[in-house]
Amino acid sequence: MSQSFSLTDSLSVSDLQTYLSRAARVEEGSVRLIGGSGVLAVYSAILYPRGLLDQTPTVLGLRTFAIQPDEAFDAVVPIRSLLDRLARIAEAFPEGDAPAGPVEVRMPLEVSTVTWAGISPPRGGWRPVGETEVDLLQRTAAGGIAEVAEAIPSGTGEQLVQRVRAEVWGRPIEGLEYVPAGAAFAAESLGFLAAGEPVSILETGPWTRLTTKRGHTLVRRQAWTLRA
Repeated sequence: MSQSFSLTDSLSVSDLQTYLSRAARVEEGSVRLIGGSGVLAVYSAILYPRGLLDQTPTVLGLRTFAIQPDEAFDAVVPIRSLLDRLARIAEAFPEGDAPAGPVEVRMPLEVSTVTWAGISPPRGGWRPVGETEVDLLQRTAAGGIAEVAEAIPSGTGEQLVQRVRAEVWGRPIEGLEYVPAGAAFAAESLGFLAAGEPVSILETGPWTRLTTKRGHTLVRRQAWTLRA
């Protein structure tokens, strides 16, 4: 397996930094890197259940980047370690003096205790089922953030925090019966939403995907929501 990957240029390095920094503000844990056929898929966990009784939906962010065709790997690495490596790469090139060609990124040591990383969304077979508006997702995210903040005073125990988050982010979005509010929270937090841009909704098996030009939000639906 590759111990490094090559992004196409310094702009891709900056783009990956931005995505990971946004993800780390929500959940500073790990990211899953899957490389193959010239594409790097970077999955970040925004919401996921922490135990058998936790009803928090599984919501992942996904950005893709071009890499070299011969690079193939599937690794889960600490998000902070990867950000540190990208920062050192950026610091090595003064502004306006970045290389025009590929930039090699060494992967941090893998971690093996990340439960959400074992849940793999499919990479193909998606079928379009509709669209939604950015405004609706942004209103849903803002309302949920305010509700969570009001319901969780400082010093609250982790168990209560998880219960509140599960309740708020597990509710369906108004008019989108099978999409939890956590998908809106993820799309907004990761910077995937922009005024005037459409949001496509696609499905395959138990997964729903909200797609914009800026990235993808993946939701694993509860069994009772699955449609024939």
